[in-house]
Amino acid sequence: MSDTRPDSGTVAGLLRPHAGAFAALVLLQVIGALAGLAPLLAVAELGRALLSPGPVDRAHVWFVVLAGLAGLLVRLLFSAASSGIGHLLDGQVQLAFRRRLAAHLGRVPIGWFSRRSTGEPAKVVGEDVSAVHPFIAHTPGELVSAFVVPTASLVYLFTVDWRLTLITLIPVLLAVALVPLMTAPARQREQREFDAAMGRIAGSVVEFVQGIAVVKAFGGAGRTHRRFLTATDEFAGTFLRWARGLAPIAAGMQTALSPPFVLLVVLAGGTVLIAGGGLAPADLLPFLLLGLGLTAPVAALGHGFDDLRAARSAVGRIRDVLAVQPLPEPARPLTARGHRIELRDVRFGYDPGREVLRGIDLVLEPGTSTAIVGPSGSGKSTLVQLLPRFFDPTHGSITLGGVDLRELGSGQLYRTLSFVFQDVRLLRASVADNIALAVPEAGRDQVIRAARLADVHDRILRLPRGYDTVLDEEAGLSRGEAQRIAIARALLADTPVLVLDEATAFADPRTEQAIRHALATLRGDRTIVVIAHRLETIADADTVVLLDDGAIVERGTPAELLSRDGRFAAFWRSHRGDELR
Repeated sequence: MSDTRPDSGTVAGLLRPHAGAFAALVLLQVIGALAGLAPLLAVAELGRALLSPGPVDRAHVWFVVLAGLAGLLVRLLFSAASSGIGHLLDGQVQLAFRRRLAAHLGRVPIGWFSRRSTGEPAKVVGEDVSAVHPFIAHTPGELVSAFVVPTASLVYLFTVDWRLTLITLIPVLLAVALVPLMTAPARQREQREFDAAMGRIAGSVVEFVQGIAVVKAFGGAGRTHRRFLTATDEFAGTFLRWARGLAPIAAGMQTALSPPFVLLVVLAGGTVLIAGGGLAPADLLPFLLLGLGLTAPVAALGHGFDDLRAARSAVGRIRDVLAVQPLPEPARPLTARGHRIELRDVRFGYDPGREVLRGIDLVLEPGTSTAIVGPSGSGKSTLVQLLPRFFDPTHGSITLGGVDLRELGSGQLYRTLSFVFQDVRLLRASVADNIALAVPEAGRDQVIRAARLADVHDRILRLPRGYDTVLDEEAGLSRGEAQRIAIARALLADTPVLVLDEATAFADPRTEQAIRHALATLRGDRTIVVIAHRLETIADADTVVLLDDGAIVERGTPAELLSRDGRFAAFWRSHRGDELR
């Protein structure tokens, strides 16, 4: 089940199982960062010891030198360990995230995928999981170093001279004072306008490139080019407004945090204190060495929190996927008695309060073929997608062999029912493996027989390695050929129920006739459900069901419906006229 705890969608919530390793990573980084100060402190102390009046304490000098070298060694060891653990932890977290997503995606309704682009789940499993990498492997070390080192430096500098320490902090305070100006409403509005202008440029470029053939053929190149020029002009104006508002603030922050400005402030303050006798000249050296590091937290705020924000956004999208309710599986699956399908008062809507199907009552008897017809948007595809349980009805029931689909195990359901849809997805595997997907133990002779019945055998033989050709790697297929591979897969599965949703939409008339003949030959006791637009397919059906606006408006044999001269007859005449034209 998906994690339903309140914090399961936050970075901290999803990282909780790895909290121990994460704490060790931070601790190692803290020790390494503090040890890294030792060489700088050693140089500062050596300067003070050598420049102070009186004899040099040799024992103290050697102690400082050895402490600096030891600190450098500890820094190298602990930083290497921290980096190693960070990358190992990152690998474990990404693996855990991907396993969790894969396991969850395997349980969500198939219909969830059908309402999304192919790349959306892939982006979550791939790019969004990878986006967590900087937050785990790099950001902790960067933020820890950026805050621990300046804090330790401040403590040391206060022990040297508290007045010059406060002076050294002036550049940091100036930069922090400018931060609210960068997030002011005017700056946010300018940023939104900048992003929108960038989007318009990208859109006009894509429109021009993707439609260049049509644009040129119909003489629209000039208009399209002018739209692109308009978008670039608008972007130029927006960019200038954005730059004018942001540039002075950014320049001010960069100046305040720049090494020359920090050194100038430290030297000016130190000179005043030395001239007044309040500071020994040797005590200025630690501020010159460590003062530059005090500006690091402000710079780290931008980079570290950008990574954190990106990670939070990515984890938010991961959480949205994990929040999809899995398809409920019965605790004690029942066994269907036969393959008669009955829909009783079935209602369904993708969104609350908006029904796509309204009160569907339908019986699909074994040994019969039922054609579902109707205008676009009438609910045909939604209806047939309920049969393989891509979705569950919001009201009513669908039974197979007298058992509600929700009481059947998914394994038994898919051994009883196979389906071929208009949008075919083939695996990056051999042609034979694609056809034998539901029956992996099938022999080559059985695969070839199914391919022959689907009228795709000859095309397969023309591929580089025939049935052993790996699709999308060694060769590709047209949409019509892919549909025939899917039909061969369904025929090889040899299930008692077969659902075809425009399964021959991209087939030529000869191929469709061959497939129809194959289905007629293999019909036997099968229950066949077909969404059809072509008259030949409709004429072959035992029963025709006409849908409109999610409801059944007519049903009967093709001859009966034509004799009534009702809505189906008008549908038939309109399609016959289209085919004659």
